[in-house]
Amino acid sequence: MAIIKTINGKGPIFGKDCFLAENAVIVGEVEMGNQCSVWYSAVIRGDVHSIKIGNKVNIQDNATVHATYLKSPTNIGNNVSIAHNAVVHGCTIHDNVLIGIGAIILDDAIIESHCVVAAGAVVTKGMHLTKGGVYAGIPAKRVKEIDENLLDGEINRIANNYIKYASWYK
Repeated sequence: MAIIKTINGKGPIFGKDCFLAENAVIVGEVEMGNQCSVWYSAVIRGDVHSIKIGNKVNIQDNATVHATYLKSPTNIGNNVSIAHNAVVHGCTIHDNVLIGIGAIILDDAIIESHCVVAAGAVVTKGMHLTKGGVYAGIPAKRVKEIDENLLDGEINRIANNYIKYASWYK
Protein backbone atom coordinates (compact mmCIF):
# COMPACT_ATOMS: atom_id res chain seq x y z
CA MET A 1 0.00 0.00 0.00
CA ALA A 2 1.19 3.51 -0.80
CA ILE A 3 2.60 5.72 1.95
CA ILE A 4 -0.21 8.16 2.74
CA LYS A 5 0.29 10.64 5.59
CA THR A 6 -1.53 13.51 7.21
CA ILE A 7 0.72 16.50 7.93
CA ASN A 8 -0.35 19.35 10.24
CA GLY A 9 -3.90 18.04 10.23
CA LYS A 10 -4.19 17.92 6.43
CA GLY A 11 -4.34 14.63 4.58
CA PRO A 12 -4.77 13.51 0.98
CA ILE A 13 -8.23 13.20 -0.59
CA PHE A 14 -8.62 10.75 -3.48
CA GLY A 15 -11.25 10.53 -6.20
CA LYS A 16 -12.75 7.33 -7.54
CA ASP A 17 -10.83 4.58 -9.33
CA CYS A 18 -7.29 5.78 -8.53
CA PHE A 19 -4.22 3.54 -8.53
CA LEU A 20 -1.43 4.19 -6.03
CA ALA A 21 1.70 2.06 -6.34
CA GLU A 22 2.90 0.39 -3.15
CA ASN A 23 5.89 2.70 -2.73
CA ALA A 24 4.32 5.93 -3.96
CA VAL A 25 4.28 8.68 -1.34
CA ILE A 26 1.33 11.08 -1.01
CA VAL A 27 1.35 13.38 2.00
CA GLY A 28 -0.38 16.49 3.26
CA GLU A 29 -2.84 18.75 1.47
CA VAL A 30 -3.29 16.80 -1.76
CA GLU A 31 -6.61 16.58 -3.57
CA MET A 32 -6.76 14.11 -6.46
CA GLY A 33 -9.59 13.59 -8.97
CA ASN A 34 -10.94 10.42 -10.54
CA GLN A 35 -9.04 7.82 -12.60
CA CYS A 36 -5.62 9.07 -11.51
CA SER A 37 -2.51 6.97 -11.04
CA VAL A 38 0.63 7.51 -8.99
CA TRP A 39 3.39 5.12 -9.97
CA TYR A 40 6.40 3.53 -8.33
CA SER A 41 8.60 5.84 -6.25
CA ALA A 42 6.61 8.92 -7.24
CA VAL A 43 6.24 11.54 -4.50
CA ILE A 44 3.42 14.07 -4.08
CA ARG A 45 4.25 16.25 -1.09
CA GLY A 46 1.54 18.66 -0.02
CA ASP A 47 3.30 19.45 3.24
CA VAL A 48 4.14 23.13 2.62
CA HIS A 49 1.25 24.18 0.33
CA SER A 50 -1.73 22.66 -1.44
CA ILE A 51 -1.57 20.36 -4.45
CA LYS A 52 -4.72 19.96 -6.54
CA ILE A 53 -4.83 17.29 -9.25
CA GLY A 54 -7.71 16.89 -11.73
CA ASN A 55 -9.16 13.77 -13.35
CA LYS A 56 -7.24 11.31 -15.55
CA VAL A 57 -3.81 12.42 -14.34
CA ASN A 58 -0.90 10.01 -14.25
CA ILE A 59 2.23 10.72 -12.26
CA GLN A 60 4.79 8.23 -13.44
CA ASP A 61 7.71 6.48 -11.75
CA ASN A 62 10.12 8.68 -9.77
CA ALA A 63 8.27 11.92 -10.54
CA THR A 64 8.10 14.57 -7.82
CA VAL A 65 5.22 17.00 -7.28
CA HIS A 66 5.79 19.64 -4.60
CA ALA A 67 5.10 23.33 -3.85
CA THR A 68 6.72 26.30 -2.13
CA TYR A 69 5.94 27.10 1.49
CA LEU A 70 3.13 29.64 1.82
CA LYS A 71 3.87 30.97 -1.65
CA SER A 72 3.31 28.71 -4.66
CA PRO A 73 0.72 25.91 -4.67
CA THR A 74 0.65 23.30 -7.42
CA ASN A 75 -2.45 22.95 -9.58
CA ILE A 76 -2.73 20.26 -12.26
CA GLY A 77 -5.72 20.07 -14.63
CA ASN A 78 -7.42 17.09 -16.27
CA ASN A 79 -5.93 14.59 -18.71
CA VAL A 80 -2.32 15.35 -17.77
CA SER A 81 0.64 12.98 -17.96
CA ILE A 82 3.72 13.67 -15.85
CA ALA A 83 6.38 11.31 -17.14
CA HIS A 84 9.13 9.42 -15.35
CA ASN A 85 11.59 11.50 -13.30
CA ALA A 86 9.81 14.80 -13.97
CA VAL A 87 9.70 17.53 -11.31
CA VAL A 88 6.58 19.68 -11.03
CA HIS A 89 7.03 22.39 -8.41
CA GLY A 90 4.72 25.22 -7.34
CA CYS A 91 3.19 25.73 -10.79
CA THR A 92 -0.07 25.56 -12.73
CA ILE A 93 -0.63 23.00 -15.48
CA HIS A 94 -3.90 23.26 -17.40
CA ASP A 95 -5.82 20.41 -19.14
CA ASN A 96 -4.48 18.08 -21.85
CA VAL A 97 -0.76 18.47 -21.19
CA LEU A 98 2.16 16.06 -21.46
CA ILE A 99 5.20 16.71 -19.27
CA GLY A 100 8.04 14.68 -20.77
CA ILE A 101 10.56 12.39 -19.12
CA GLY A 102 12.92 14.29 -16.84
CA ALA A 103 11.33 17.68 -17.50
CA ILE A 104 11.39 20.29 -14.74
CA ILE A 105 8.61 22.82 -14.17
CA LEU A 106 9.48 25.48 -11.59
CA ASP A 107 7.57 27.86 -9.33
CA ASP A 108 4.86 30.13 -10.68
CA ALA A 109 5.14 28.73 -14.22
CA ILE A 110 1.89 28.38 -16.13
CA ILE A 111 1.41 25.76 -18.82
CA GLU A 112 -1.75 26.31 -20.81
CA SER A 113 -3.87 23.53 -22.33
CA HIS A 114 -2.79 21.36 -25.25
CA CYS A 115 0.95 21.64 -24.62
CA VAL A 116 3.82 19.20 -24.65
CA VAL A 117 6.90 19.91 -22.55
CA ALA A 118 9.62 17.78 -24.14
CA ALA A 119 11.81 15.33 -22.27
CA GLY A 120 14.56 17.12 -20.34
CA ALA A 121 13.09 20.59 -20.85
CA VAL A 122 13.30 23.15 -18.05
CA VAL A 123 10.43 25.57 -17.59
CA THR A 124 11.98 28.25 -15.40
CA LYS A 125 10.34 30.25 -12.61
CA GLY A 126 7.39 32.31 -13.79
CA MET A 127 7.45 31.20 -17.45
CA HIS A 128 4.11 31.17 -19.27
CA LEU A 129 3.74 28.51 -21.97
CA THR A 130 0.84 29.42 -24.24
CA LYS A 131 -1.79 27.04 -25.55
CA GLY A 132 -1.09 24.55 -28.32
CA GLY A 133 2.70 24.37 -28.38
CA VAL A 134 5.58 21.95 -28.02
CA TYR A 135 8.28 23.36 -25.75
CA ALA A 136 11.84 22.04 -25.54
CA GLY A 137 15.26 23.02 -24.28
CA ILE A 138 16.86 24.79 -21.32
CA PRO A 139 15.16 27.13 -20.79
CA ALA A 140 12.13 25.76 -22.64
CA LYS A 141 11.20 27.48 -25.89
CA ARG A 142 8.29 26.90 -28.25
CA VAL A 143 9.59 24.72 -31.07
CA LYS A 144 6.38 23.82 -32.92
CA GLU A 145 2.61 23.81 -32.81
CA ILE A 146 0.43 20.95 -31.56
CA ASP A 147 -1.47 19.22 -34.33
CA GLU A 148 -4.15 16.53 -34.12
CA ASN A 149 -1.51 13.78 -34.37
CA LEU A 150 0.27 15.04 -31.25
CA LEU A 151 -2.95 15.75 -29.39
CA ASP A 152 -4.55 12.36 -30.08
CA GLY A 153 -1.39 10.34 -30.70
CA GLU A 154 0.52 11.47 -27.62
CA ILE A 155 -1.39 13.56 -25.05
CA ASN A 156 -4.67 11.61 -25.17
CA ARG A 157 -3.09 8.24 -25.97
CA ILE A 158 -0.74 8.36 -22.99
CA ALA A 159 -3.41 9.56 -20.54
CA ASN A 160 -5.79 6.82 -21.70
CA ASN A 161 -3.10 4.15 -21.71
CA TYR A 162 -2.23 4.90 -18.09
CA ILE A 163 -5.85 4.26 -17.08
CA LYS A 164 -5.52 0.89 -18.82
CA TYR A 165 -2.13 0.14 -17.21
CA ALA A 166 -3.52 0.99 -13.77
CA SER A 167 -6.34 -1.53 -14.31
CA TRP A 168 -3.75 -4.29 -14.63
CA TYR A 169 -2.60 -3.64 -11.06
CA LYS A 170 -6.00 -3.57 -9.34
